[in-house]
Amino acid sequence: MKILIIKPSSLGDIIHALPFLKAVKDRFPDASVDWAVSKNLRGILEDNPLINELIVFDKDSWKSIRNIPKTSGDISRLRRTLKSRNYDIVVDLQGLLRSGLMSLSTPSPLRVGFADAREGSRFMYNRKVSVNGITHAVDKNLEIAKAIGAAVKRAEFPLNIDDKSRRKIKALLGDVKEYILILPSARWSSKRWPPENFAALISKLSIPCVISGSGADREICLKLIKNIFGTGQTTKQPKIINLCGETSLKELTALIEGAKAVVSNDSGPMHIAAALNRPVVALFGPTDPSKTGPYGWQKNKNLKVIKTGVSCSPCFKKRCKEPLCMTEISAERVFDKLREYL
Repeated sequence: MKILIIKPSSLGDIIHALPFLKAVKDRFPDASVDWAVSKNLRGILEDNPLINELIVFDKDSWKSIRNIPKTSGDISRLRRTLKSRNYDIVVDLQGLLRSGLMSLSTPSPLRVGFADAREGSRFMYNRKVSVNGITHAVDKNLEIAKAIGAAVKRAEFPLNIDDKSRRKIKALLGDVKEYILILPSARWSSKRWPPENFAALISKLSIPCVISGSGADREICLKLIKNIFGTGQTTKQPKIINLCGETSLKELTALIEGAKAVVSNDSGPMHIAAALNRPVVALFGPTDPSKTGPYGWQKNKNLKVIKTGVSCSPCFKKRCKEPLCMTEISAERVFDKLREYL
């Protein structure tokens, strides 16, 4: 049997889809499972023993009008690739027009997706799965696994961390063996706890802190560090290691794996930490943790969610001129939750 999973992005969404992969492979252990993924996120899935092949495409470059000739060629090649694989089952876990068209371009006799998928993509499936709107994203994906015959007992996250990545992190950390990992960024600006709040939290800690993020997050990380050392009290500050932009996705996963605890906005790396069952303090404002919080946080003592009670939250707005839902989370409140892990 040949199965295709379509889940190109984002990082957190891919983490949410990993239990689906595990459930499907448990049900069909001899099946060849491919995964269609965005080029910039392939690292989180590379060398995963449950995946036969990654179907990689550069979806981000498709957004630019200047790239239309290249985009047209990329789409044609992708369609030919998908058509040639003769998948028995295609599952669209993304639920958008682009992913729906990808599923439709295959000759698969079974194309599965959510009944409430957006942008008309639901019309491209021949089996639609209805899921409660308040269900967590992980459980939504597992409902589709059940619909194709998988017996789901619990959510398992088959993340693959290689020894090479662990060695790289060990070299970057030097003599630091125990650390708090600070993840100050998020794709939406409205999801970000202010750098000065992160700085105030770090100033309360006596354990070394590692700050991490992608290359695009360097400005946020540097602003955070400037807030810490701008107080003139550097002798009282813990050791700080800035690894922002210094790690691949696999190396970031290894960094998260070794953390004593993780403090993060609602972001992809936060979901990696939850999948690895690391102690997490997650800060939520414009989004709903019941749907996209660290999976299992209501029952798992290792996972803590902090949010304010402002009436406009969750608003699901990517930008906000006055994000009170985030700014009103105090460093003291986060520290109180964090020290339970220390």
